[in-house]
Amino acid sequence: MTQCSISDYFLRLMISRQFAERTRTTGFANLLRHIAIVATASAVLIGSFGTAWAFTRAERQAFQKSIVDRRARLNPKFTKTTRKKTRFIIVHTSEGGLKSTLRVVSSGKRLRRSYRTKGGHAHYVIARDGRVYRTLDKRFVADHAGRSMWNGQTDISKISIGIELVGYHYGSITEKQYRSVGLLIEILQRIYDLDDSAVLTHSQVAYGKPNRWVRNSHRGRKRCAKNFDHTKAGLAPTWPFDPDVKAGRLVADPQLASIYYAPRKPSSRSTGGNVISSTNTAWNIAGDEYNSPTTLYRLPNGKVVPGHEVEERIGWNRIPKNTVVLLNQEEGDPAGESEGPVRRISDGYTAWDIAGFDYNKASTFYFFPRGRVASGREVSDWDELPANTRMIVGYRGPYEVTARRPAGIIAGKNYNKKDTLYYFPNKKIISGDSVRDFARLPKGVLVFLPSTG
Repeated sequence: MTQCSISDYFLRLMISRQFAERTRTTGFANLLRHIAIVATASAVLIGSFGTAWAFTRAERQAFQKSIVDRRARLNPKFTKTTRKKTRFIIVHTSEGGLKSTLRVVSSGKRLRRSYRTKGGHAHYVIARDGRVYRTLDKRFVADHAGRSMWNGQTDISKISIGIELVGYHYGSITEKQYRSVGLLIEILQRIYDLDDSAVLTHSQVAYGKPNRWVRNSHRGRKRCAKNFDHTKAGLAPTWPFDPDVKAGRLVADPQLASIYYAPRKPSSRSTGGNVISSTNTAWNIAGDEYNSPTTLYRLPNGKVVPGHEVEERIGWNRIPKNTVVLLNQEEGDPAGESEGPVRRISDGYTAWDIAGFDYNKASTFYFFPRGRVASGREVSDWDELPANTRMIVGYRGPYEVTARRPAGIIAGKNYNKKDTLYYFPNKKIISGDSVRDFARLPKGVLVFLPSTG
């Protein structure tokens, strides 16, 4: 059976030789009843998959013209291999910002300033503003799925196209991303004759070998795109079951199974975030990257421990609650082991890496290199935060120091405390305990106070 809608298949069946034979032996009415039963059963089995095209030809053409071609940025060490067949479209979340995502998928993942991989990790990247980048010709095999299996078929990379959505599996996917990925998927479905059952997420197809968390081969190796909602991309809901778990080839991951296959779907696919709790473990957050050098654990006391050192320095059973897990931190903590509450966004990293769910709140403030100050609610373009933007989380303000309203009036007895921050016209941020002369603060100094103070 080709990848077509169920109705198209049965229309062809009715004009086939089997139709004529069935009519002679059972009668026309019984045949129609048989067709209806089989169609209903098939719809239940595969989740009523089909391809209800949502976009016009003009929309598809305009979209294709808007794609940014970055194929020339591909790592020259990557070996191009023509894909012999295409059975799936795999959706990923990049677990990073736009700049780092484009660099990694094209050039390779870096570790200690050298390339650990040779790139070619996706065919397309979709930024949070909906802009689409072509990073590898769709004819070639992209190294994007890793150890993977679906319905008994392994090594999914060799038979699939990989799409990276810039963002995090514990965050949200933007409406503009959903529109772009919906358009892109529809175009690819038309090219490769695929229906909606062929669209899966990396977390659905990835599987892991036995480890300290799971004793058998299992789902849950990746959490990638577990927040991807098929219906928001104009697709039919995903499969009602995991065929490899059902066949006994793999054991289920409880968290992913509750998201994808539970009778009652949870209202949010981002439950748990990237903060360790009694129910949200390192494995739940990072999958098989839990002990990678590029996965960092920021402890409640501000210390940062890379994944490969956790066992020796802390112990996996003793990681404190409220530890923040940061993925794909290639060359150390992007915010550094900060001096006080001020953190700096390094090139290629995002506000998510530092603030988690607080990145866009009114209590998070951004100090841009050119001097502009904005709260999280006032920032609209998260993919283009310039490198060296500084930020503070959990503050209120800003309050301007004037002759009639000096620091002592604004901050009270906390005016000279370490967590009271002063932003000077020369773009310096100085804590209250480091200000030498409060009587001579220059005009335009802004004060930021801890929101809990």
